[in-house]
Order: sequence, then C-alpha cells, then structure tokens
Amino acid sequence: MAVSIKKLLVSQPKPETEKSPYFDIADRYGVEINFRPFIKVEPLSAKEFRQQRVSILDYTAIVFTARTAIDHFFNLCEDMRISIPETMKYFCMTEAIAVYLQKYIVYRKRKIFYGHSGKTEDLVHVIGKHSKEKYLIPVSDVHKDDLMALLTTKKIRYTTAVMYRTVSNDFNKDETFDYDMIVFFSPAGISSLLKNFPEFQQDTIKIGCFGPTTAKAAQSAGLRIDVEAPTPETPSMTAALELYLKKEIGEFNGELQNEL
Repeated sequence: MAVSIKKLLVSQPKPETEKSPYFDIADRYGVEINFRPFIKVEPLSAKEFRQQRVSILDYTAIVFTARTAIDHFFNLCEDMRISIPETMKYFCMTEAIAVYLQKYIVYRKRKIFYGHSGKTEDLVHVIGKHSKEKYLIPVSDVHKDDLMALLTTKKIRYTTAVMYRTVSNDFNKDETFDYDMIVFFSPAGISSLLKNFPEFQQDTIKIGCFGPTTAKAAQSAGLRIDVEAPTPETPSMTAALELYLKKEIGEFNGELQNEL
C-alpha cells in the first residue's frame, strides 16, 4: 500500500486509550499521527468575572453543557469564596456530564437533571419542566447560541456568564511543521493555525474538517478542504480519514496497473 499522507496532525489531545481508531489507522496505512491541540482553555480571574456583574447566588439553577464548564464554575466559586447552597439545582446536557459533578458535590444529595439523548432540544425539554427556576449558564468566550435561542423561545429566565476563554496554543518558532495533512475540529483551531503561521500556504497539504462551522472557517480562510465529516457515509473524522486513505490506495493501485 502507498499513500501520499505520511505524517498527519490531529488538532486534539492524544487519546487516553490505545483502542482509539486513530491508532488503528496509523498501523493499517503506515501513517505517522501526531496529536497537538491548536487551542487551549484558560480560566477567567475573579476580577475579570466580577466585571460582568453576575451574582452567582442570585440563581436557583446552573446549566452545564460540558465538563470544562463544571471545572471552571466550581474553581471560580472557590476563588471567590462562594459557597453554593444545597438547594441549587443542576441541569446537564448528558448523564456523563451530570455524573462528573461528583468531583465537586455530593451527587445523591443534590437535585440533578439531564437530557437523555445528548441533544440540545432534549435538555431544553427537561428545563421547561422547571420553568420557574432562574438559570445561570457558564460558557466560554466562544460558544454556540443554539441552547440560548431555544430557552428564549420557551421564555425561560437565564443569564450566560463567561467563566473561561479559548485561546491559541502557540507553537515554538523552531518547532518542525512538516505535515501532509492537518485535521481541525473548531473554527478556533483554524484561527490558531493562521496566528501561528501567518504566511501559511496550503499547497499540497490536505485539510480535514469536522463540523460545518469548522469547514466554513476553513473556506473563509481560503483553505481547500479535502476531508470533511460528519456525513451520512462518514459519521466520524476517523471514518472519513479511513475512507480517504482507502480511495487514495485504490487510485495508486489503478495508476500502477496502467503503467504495467
């Protein structure tokens, strides 16, 4: 087998388990896969948070859409010496996120709710059953507004509070950057690439994008997208990568047969 993709950069942290499909792809196609997040999350200081004039104890329920939000919420409360009452209710996007609350609270003694499908609409349906609560939603400085739009439609009282920010994960000036393909998962990753390498020229480098907003950011930056997910055929980025490499091998073998 021969493919032109010899070295691939995935702009995410390295998987914690060796069972990741990325490692199977590396073995199957002889591709070197490196993991390097293009972005990182930083907390807001207590001083920065206070500038938003949000009083956490004015709210009766907290909405968490990610584990990251849980970490930053409770760390900020600790920094500000805010003691969260046992009467506080917690609404989470998924059961896994809800269970993560055990890191900070006694789970069985709290009122915790979550959506069963992982979809925003499901969480809003659960929140709608508790419409009299006053909700606080910890978010990043860069976040999706689909949850807030649905809550507004349902006339749910809520306030968003920025508690952490997404920033570029800078590369060292002498760091080797010789990849045949780069895979992105967010618009912020595209922005980080251009910040780190303002004179970046794609040329023969292949670009993979996960999600429509990431693809839109890549196109706006003038990049050519070679691999895109999710699609009906490839629901995950690893599935899209494998399909791309299979096609490339097929094309190579076809050219080889023609030469013979």
